[in-house]
Amino acid sequence: MEGANLSAVTEFVFTGFPQLQDGGLLYFFPLLFIYTFVVVGNLLIFFAVRMDVRLHNPMYNFISTFSFLEVWYTTATIPKMLSNLVSEKKTISMTGCLLQMYFFHSLGNSEEILLITMAIDRYVAICNPLRYQMIMTPRLCSQLSAGSCIFGFLILLPEIVTISTLPFCGPNQIHQIFCDLVPVLRLACTNASVILVEDVIHAVAIIITILIIALSYIRIVSVILRIPSAEGRQKAFSTCGGHLTVFLIFFGSVSLMYLRFNATYPPALDTAIALMFTLRNKDMKNAIRKLTVQICPSVMLPLVPICQ
Repeated sequence: MEGANLSAVTEFVFTGFPQLQDGGLLYFFPLLFIYTFVVVGNLLIFFAVRMDVRLHNPMYNFISTFSFLEVWYTTATIPKMLSNLVSEKKTISMTGCLLQMYFFHSLGNSEEILLITMAIDRYVAICNPLRYQMIMTPRLCSQLSAGSCIFGFLILLPEIVTISTLPFCGPNQIHQIFCDLVPVLRLACTNASVILVEDVIHAVAIIITILIIALSYIRIVSVILRIPSAEGRQKAFSTCGGHLTVFLIFFGSVSLMYLRFNATYPPALDTAIALMFTLRNKDMKNAIRKLTVQICPSVMLPLVPICQ
């Protein structure tokens, strides 16, 4: 009888959504706009880099891979949030919850590893420029991008499989707006130390990644400051600006979620801000302008002078 009660939970109810009389439409349309902006913007970056040969270098290839991951990173949570905002029953099935956690965190892990790879790429470009082309070959860049994704997805698989075998007691209310590891583990009939371990793992992973990237940039800045000309220093700093901006915004939002242990907001807004900074890059704007003209010349040609 006890076993039957433990296995009775087949779905979870989200309680982190605002209780509004209008059914959440006040939040639905802004979130839909941000989600559309993030998806369209990142797809523009991805295809612009792939189709413009001038952007076929390690830095932009990593950025395009990051943009591709961002599309799926936001898609792992936002569509379900939008659905729950306009529905009375804000639920998700057990399987759906496990899949959402797996893809959300696996894609996040892949992005973290890719950010480390991008930092190493900038380190080699600034600190060892004469050997940069020999070290960062197209083949190595492809291997690093693929390796980041594969490792990001494999590292979380045992954890999700373990969670799927846990017994869940009667309460099925998740105090969040999407399925996350700690809120879900609070509902499992296990010792509370499991939750603490999850918190520590996420915190340590964030700190280690930040330290690696910070040490890389300390070395990069020290090398740049020794460049005699101001123009040379400005050019060197500009090559790192895009990655550094994405890094600060990405880990700023992640730190709020896991170092603080209690956030209840979607990361789509932070992604949108990072995307706007990336779109401001001159080479990226030129590539996107070229791509849009190729796709729809009759509409976009009159707009090109306005955008310049």
